[in-house]
Amino acid sequence: MQREILETRRKALKINLDEAIYGTFAEIGAGQEVARNFFTAGAASGTIAKTMSAYDMVFSNSIYGTEESGRYVSESRLDKMIQHEFGLLSERLCGPKYAGKTFFAFADTVTTLNFNKTNDPHGWLGIRFQLKPGGEPNDIIFHVRLLDSDTSLQQNVLGVLGVNLVYAAYYYHDNIQFMIESLVDNLTVGSVEIDLISLSGPHFKNANDRLVNLYLIAKGFSGAAIFDKEGQVRQSKDVLYKKDVMILRTKFGQKSTPNFDLFNKAVEQFKRSQNVSDDNIIVMIEILMTNFLENERTEKGNEELETFAKRAEELCATGNYVIVSDFTRNHKLAQYLSRCNPKSVGISTNIANLKNIFNSANYGEHYTDELLAYISDLFSKNVKLYAYPYLDKKNNEIITTKNMPVSPEAKHLFEFLIQNGYIMDIDEYDEKFVKTV
Repeated sequence: MQREILETRRKALKINLDEAIYGTFAEIGAGQEVARNFFTAGAASGTIAKTMSAYDMVFSNSIYGTEESGRYVSESRLDKMIQHEFGLLSERLCGPKYAGKTFFAFADTVTTLNFNKTNDPHGWLGIRFQLKPGGEPNDIIFHVRLLDSDTSLQQNVLGVLGVNLVYAAYYYHDNIQFMIESLVDNLTVGSVEIDLISLSGPHFKNANDRLVNLYLIAKGFSGAAIFDKEGQVRQSKDVLYKKDVMILRTKFGQKSTPNFDLFNKAVEQFKRSQNVSDDNIIVMIEILMTNFLENERTEKGNEELETFAKRAEELCATGNYVIVSDFTRNHKLAQYLSRCNPKSVGISTNIANLKNIFNSANYGEHYTDELLAYISDLFSKNVKLYAYPYLDKKNNEIITTKNMPVSPEAKHLFEFLIQNGYIMDIDEYDEKFVKTV
């Protein structure tokens, strides 16, 4: 089924002309970009009960309460804003005049690029909305990263995102895929990343947040999604900031099961070598979506996405965090993690992957340039690789860094990385746990 994509002004006007939709816009941090779109579209009095922007922290705290974390661009702040504003609508707007209204409270808390361009522009947007007058409300909340290099462009993106969210809540709530896709309507590719979305309320009682967030990756809106031990989606920086992170890389649908025996050895070695305390370590299992993404546009791909969500849930049940990604190479994962400012990172990977990296036959004529760029991206942010061995069945030989074949062009660089502890073999393993590749 085809979906008509209205331009932003038409979306805002359609909402303004719908007599049933009525509510509040509360925006802090980047200005009233969303409300402005509804005002300029015309007939805004039919939709807007109130707009506000509490920039000063004292005013903001007096309205919404303080934040224990001290972070005001946060999901916690957004929740307080939505609850407060929706509560005021229900409390103050009563009587015959409002009997046919379905109330909504839109909120966002966003930081755009600062003057010195030294921050990470991002924010939270959300809406609490009724689908029938007096009905129980539903929530849609998502986190974005603003990728344009100009503040005015980021503000424009924010305004479009907000209109798209209100429109999606009222016109696409019965089709979650359309609802997600519509959030980036009228935005250029590369201007925004949506890396988390959460749905709640009676209308979304059967929605699977894991499936919804995997769909973000499948559509290219995000590179990864993180789930905690209970299977709940989490914002990456909230989980990984200042933490020591250890990751086991696996592929969805791979023929062999993840080698948890050697991974446990890698975790212990990571803790010893990096002086990691038990209360600061985050152990994660990564599942690569590569196999799924190859089939994403087929019926098989749609079926596999549900299987994928179930697999993520099963791995969460092991007591570990799970990260699902499309990072086919280690350095892409390292770049993603560096945005979260972890204290240190360990990546446990099969040494067969290293063999491919240091084999010039797998690259073109610019192998050395590509290899240097790869190594720089991978190891520049306190990342260590813990390589577990594999059994070369043809020669009945266990392969480690000591006997792994390396192209002559890469030999000195490889030896440097080994000598300085950037790449380490997993010690003290039992040979019975070593598998063939």
